[in-house]
Amino acid sequence: MAVTVVKLFIRNSRPLLVRSTVCVSHKKLLATKKLQTVGKLETPKLHGKYITGQLFLHRVFGYRGILLFPWLARLYDRDIAGNKPDRPLETESEHIHATNKEVKGKSHVYYQVLIDSRDCPFIRAQTESVTFLGNQENNRSLYAIPGLDYVAHEDVLPYSTTEKQPLQHELFDKFLENNPGQDPPFTPKDTLRAWQEKNHPWLELSDVHKETTEDIRVTVIPFYMGARVSQESSVYWWRYCIRLENLGDETVQLRERHWRIFSLSGTLETVRGRGVVGQEPILSKEQPAFQYSSHVSLQAPSGHMWGTFRMERSDGFTFDCRIPPFTLESKSDDQSSPHGFFG
Repeated sequence: MAVTVVKLFIRNSRPLLVRSTVCVSHKKLLATKKLQTVGKLETPKLHGKYITGQLFLHRVFGYRGILLFPWLARLYDRDIAGNKPDRPLETESEHIHATNKEVKGKSHVYYQVLIDSRDCPFIRAQTESVTFLGNQENNRSLYAIPGLDYVAHEDVLPYSTTEKQPLQHELFDKFLENNPGQDPPFTPKDTLRAWQEKNHPWLELSDVHKETTEDIRVTVIPFYMGARVSQESSVYWWRYCIRLENLGDETVQLRERHWRIFSLSGTLETVRGRGVVGQEPILSKEQPAFQYSSHVSLQAPSGHMWGTFRMERSDGFTFDCRIPPFTLESKSDDQSSPHGFFG
């Protein structure tokens, strides 16, 4: 097992970021550390946005990354005073059509980022969070873009470095160029602007949903992926990214998932199963977060999803953690296909 740790040192009154990769043997707790200087920590922005080319460390997952461009999302946070509806879990079905009508959304900045490929094996998150349908009508495959993520403004820990290429990613040189006189010194190429414009429907982050139960915060971000439309049938696809974060002191483990999926066609489907994406992640103070992506298809252009995760504490006590309801909306007026650098 390998664990990546981020440490902050002070040298000559200036903060220095150092990463430590710790390799732990299964049979003995003998650890080998390898320290690597990353750069100098900068003061996080409390106001305003970061710009393209800003290097950062992820506040929760610790990976190195670089910002490509921002998204202005609508955040529906059920934990904010006045937003949290008082409803028992068993009556959730009454809220199929309400979804977020009882929750006030607010604008929130997220960023499209590249993840350093050297850090991907050590992240407790899927590093292929962006997927799309194949271009051909008879091709029903789902393709993934490795090392592309969405990061909230507050999760960005900015830093600077003197390295000419501080990040390893196959799209780094295609999208960015080094301009030492600029701050940050990595500026966008025309290829990045063209790629963003052409793939806007498949990349766009519009809604984010959050809810906390028993100190376990669940964040959901849905994305429309496109449709397979024929004379015989129509199938619409979405992906959804889910992050679980333990805000408390007690260790918990995700044991089961329970989904309710409502389609505009009038169908209501129930899905139960062990864990998520083949795992039953443990959320502790040392490793408080886990993030994954999955997909859903409907035979209607819109619908809703909601549900619960069954969590278990170390003493055996179990409880259901709410997954906030979210809407699945298609973009029927845009039937273009993804372009460029996906292969």
